[in-house]
Amino acid sequence: MAILVQKFGGTSVANAERIRRCAKKVIKAVKDGYQVVVVASARGHQTDELIADARELNKNPPTREMDQLLSTGEQQTVALFAMALHAMGYEAISFTGGQVKMLTDSAHTKARIKSIDADRIRKHLDQSKIVIVAGFQGVDENENITTLGRGGSDTSAVALAAALKAKECEIYTDVDGVYTTDPRIFKKAVKMQQISYDEMLELASLGAGVMHIRAVAFGKNYNVRIHVRNSANDNEGTVITHEVPKMEGVVVSGATVQKDMAKITLVGVDNVPGNAAKLFARLAKAKVVIHDIIQTELSPKKANLSFMIAIPDLDTAKEAAENIKDELGCESVFIRDDVALVSVVGVGMRTHYGVAEKMFGALAKAKINIDSITTSEIRISCAIDRKQAEKALKAVCVAFELDKPAIQRSKT
Repeated sequence: MAILVQKFGGTSVANAERIRRCAKKVIKAVKDGYQVVVVASARGHQTDELIADARELNKNPPTREMDQLLSTGEQQTVALFAMALHAMGYEAISFTGGQVKMLTDSAHTKARIKSIDADRIRKHLDQSKIVIVAGFQGVDENENITTLGRGGSDTSAVALAAALKAKECEIYTDVDGVYTTDPRIFKKAVKMQQISYDEMLELASLGAGVMHIRAVAFGKNYNVRIHVRNSANDNEGTVITHEVPKMEGVVVSGATVQKDMAKITLVGVDNVPGNAAKLFARLAKAKVVIHDIIQTELSPKKANLSFMIAIPDLDTAKEAAENIKDELGCESVFIRDDVALVSVVGVGMRTHYGVAEKMFGALAKAKINIDSITTSEIRISCAIDRKQAEKALKAVCVAFELDKPAIQRSKT
């Protein structure tokens, strides 16, 4: 019998009525012949409330104790979900991450999954039970509770689907699927029927909040078909899967804007081997996540070295850069804390020309100046003034017709 993993986010299970609604989706899947594993998040804003409680007592709480605390939100949800299913006449059993042996490393509050022992889950599935697992959490080798960080329940669900060789992992959220861009900014954005793992990885790394990057990476690495759906209806959502030839016919699949960005430039760094390595080793030690990097040679002896970071990392990154600048022969450190990043993504960029021209032309027409440009094989990103972020996103969306379904934008 095929296994289906269904993950329900915090807004989907915010109260009793919504838990019952989600339970009905689980029952429908059982009636359709699936063995079902449910992964659930903490209800509503419960995690935020727990964080606030912790910081009221300790402004810098120990990360181990934070994991002990935050894991309780999901544990409450799965027990309540199991109770709802029992009341509706279906056998269900709930587990914590530790009880299904979701083994992680010991990086508290941002742990990474090392392995999952699926035997206990399979045993109960074979007894015709619905298995409900707390998302966002696991245990390390010393049996300490760990949490997986932002998007952790998505990651838990896709990892379980991989371990169980599930037919599909359904990610239920409060939107109908993945849109060409943020519909709150560009109201004519359309839902995509499917998107490749690589495109979704880029969009997730660029701030698209529907799926977390680690969950998509699991899906790609273990060939898990991911279906993003709305828990409030039965509509088909967006399927995230391996790239198929027809996807290349769509030049740009989606666009994003990240408003909370900063740019640090080390001006006049000694242009010698090893300086970039020294800088980014220092930033890695400080646990600063780097987005885009640009190095420009000024002369045979000097270069400028710039990198983009999220605003929450700015103070830490600034301190690291200031502390190492003399060692690098750096003349000065220049910081912009008013930067946004507008990006377009599409596997069709590999086989079609003129994408950069169209994007830069759209920004020029909208009178938006570009601070810097970075690219990958399937992405173009432009750093711009934050005040023009939404205007820039709308301009590129119009240029690439992201108000139309993919079939109408196909170039093949």
